[in-house]
Amino acid sequence: MIERYHTIRSETERRTQPLEEQDYLLQPMEDVSPAKWHLAHTTWFFETFLLKKYKSNYQHFRSEWAYLFNSYYEHQGERIARNQRGSISRPSVAEVYEYRAYVDRHMADLLEGANDVILAHTELGLNHEQQHQELLMTDIKYSLYQNPLHPIYDQSYLEVGHQHRDWIELESGIHTIGHQSTSEFCFDNELGAHRVFIEPCQIASNPVTQGEYLEFIADGGYERFELWLSEGWEWVKQNGATLPQYWFRGDGELLQYTLGGVQKIDPNLVMAHINYYEADAFARWKGCRLPTEFEWEVASGQLNTGSVWEWTHSAYLPYPGFRVADGALGEYNGKWMVNQMVLRGKSAVTPDGHSRKTYRNFFHADKQWQFSGIRLARTTI
Repeated sequence: MIERYHTIRSETERRTQPLEEQDYLLQPMEDVSPAKWHLAHTTWFFETFLLKKYKSNYQHFRSEWAYLFNSYYEHQGERIARNQRGSISRPSVAEVYEYRAYVDRHMADLLEGANDVILAHTELGLNHEQQHQELLMTDIKYSLYQNPLHPIYDQSYLEVGHQHRDWIELESGIHTIGHQSTSEFCFDNELGAHRVFIEPCQIASNPVTQGEYLEFIADGGYERFELWLSEGWEWVKQNGATLPQYWFRGDGELLQYTLGGVQKIDPNLVMAHINYYEADAFARWKGCRLPTEFEWEVASGQLNTGSVWEWTHSAYLPYPGFRVADGALGEYNGKWMVNQMVLRGKSAVTPDGHSRKTYRNFFHADKQWQFSGIRLARTTI
């Protein structure tokens, strides 16, 4: 566990290395958190839920920082407003790295001979850190895109492509959904294995490409109200949406901003940064629909995944028997089970080892800044 701890923690810092010091504080919208805040918050998590609770005579690095780097844990008291995280000019980036090193040293001591409870809480903390590693990348991309110079995060970063699409047949029947292993980690929202009945359907082997989405745009996809859910059409009108996130017109052609800089639209690349409304409208335009999260899980072994999180037609709701854990850690997933949709799979910026077929990601229907895309399905009754 000590080796795993240091490997995952160092990955967070590796992802921030291409940044200039000024980049660490960027927060162009409320959904985005500054890189410095991610570095400190993930450290606060270990300090608060492990060191403070289980290490005798532990002294906080700076006790007043809890107000700055708590995210949403009501059990842990007041905290700075989410949209004000970018205003935290002090502590400095260097001090935050000192904070990480301090907590890491104490965590190494704690993990020597740790009991099962400490190990379980550490594993949760590491998975929490990996979630923030992905959020870090999506937040960096959104923040750098706001700069008219469109700075490059990593010149070597490449978008992901997929080949020819096949249709995978799912026969009708009863299937067990949810995490069933007793030895592997999962979040509490994956627990509660239960049976579902699935009608016969087909699921696409690959996600939708940029070329397909270009056809949707060319056919008036953002202008045809009949393709959109009512709430989605309101989103189109209110935002004047004509293109997906990170696409723009320049030099007489469509371009896109990537972590590797500005590139031409490539018809073979997987479509990313699509919100639920766009995904649903595109599926309707294709004469298809989005899969449910249950259909997705049953078919997962036959799907090509890994480049984008894929919107499903399932609301984020508890599985049968779901129970919220006592204390602050009970706030981790349960209280978000309203007005959000489930995404399945993983993305190009998901850390290695942080995915499984039962993983339930979730976001509000209007969110685009994540690496989210579209997989089609169709009923065959």
